[in-house]
Parts: sequence; C-alpha cells; structure tokens
Amino acid sequence: MVAALRAVVAAAPLVQPVTPGGRQMSVRMTAAGRLGWVSDRQGYRYQDRHPSGAPWPAIPDEVLAVWRRVAGTPRDPDCCLVNYYDTAARMGLHQDRDEGDFSFPVVSISLGDQALFRLGGQSRAEGTQSFWLSSGDVLVLGGASRLAWHGIDRVRPGSSTLLPRGGRINLTLRVVDLP
Repeated sequence: MVAALRAVVAAAPLVQPVTPGGRQMSVRMTAAGRLGWVSDRQGYRYQDRHPSGAPWPAIPDEVLAVWRRVAGTPRDPDCCLVNYYDTAARMGLHQDRDEGDFSFPVVSISLGDQALFRLGGQSRAEGTQSFWLSSGDVLVLGGASRLAWHGIDRVRPGSSTLLPRGGRINLTLRVVDLP
C-alpha cells in the first residue's frame, strides 16, 4: 500500500494547505480519486484537480480493497484524502461535513507511527475520548458517528518502522455527493 501511495504522491505532490483564515496547517496532504479535498484562502471544498492543475490519480486498488471490505456499501469512494503527519503535525477537532450525503461512511486507514486520536460526539459540547491508532488500524465513522468531532492530538515518533523516515500517513476515503 505504501508503494502505491508513493505513486499517488509522485503524480499529485503533497501540499501544505492553509485554512480560509490564512493559517497554515501542520499536515501535508494530497488526494486520489475523482475528487480531492482542498483548503485555501477561498475555503474548504472538493475539486477535480490537484492545486497544480493536474488531475488526481486513481485510488490504488489496495486502498479500495479496504473500503470494499468495511464500508458496507457497494458504492466506491470518490475521494481518498492522503494526510502526512511528521512528528510535529496535528489536526484540530473537526467534522467531515463537505460531502453532501452523510449516509455514506468515512473510512480511515492509519499507516506508520501511532497517533493519539480524539473522538467526540456530534455536538462540539459533548466530551471526547482519546486513544492511540497504530499502523494498520482502520476506523469507520458511519451511522451515528458519521458527524462525530475528531482530530489528531499528536504523533508518537519512532513507534513504527513502516516509513523509513518516520511519520504517519492517514487515508480517509469518502463518497462525495456535493450539495
């Protein structure tokens, strides 16, 4: 799977996005599939091209196999967001709500170093729980948890030997039916 992701990154290089407010995110990201998720001063959105203008590469078969095994839907995902976390990267609490149809799950695949994952409820006021995700872990946010607030508090450096230079790759697969 990592070799297939290296081909994705060669076709659509990792970028370090900024929020609509101009704050640079600490994760670097790219995507594969029909659409990719992007963030810049214009906002959060899905688009059919990498910020360079190149089309997104196809979602690797190894990744699609995981979706098909756990998603519970015959529909394949439109987007595979590829997030790379170095040892300093974080992802603040957020909801995945840009997809338009929340009946489809978001499937997350963790590769490389462990990450402390924080999971809350559908309301930001609800409490959160934190637990470590390890390389190979698959998490499905579907049903009542589809709109759960979630984020990454930190990465545990050196907790995996999968990536020669360390760090964590997180893949999130989703169906995108834009409103």
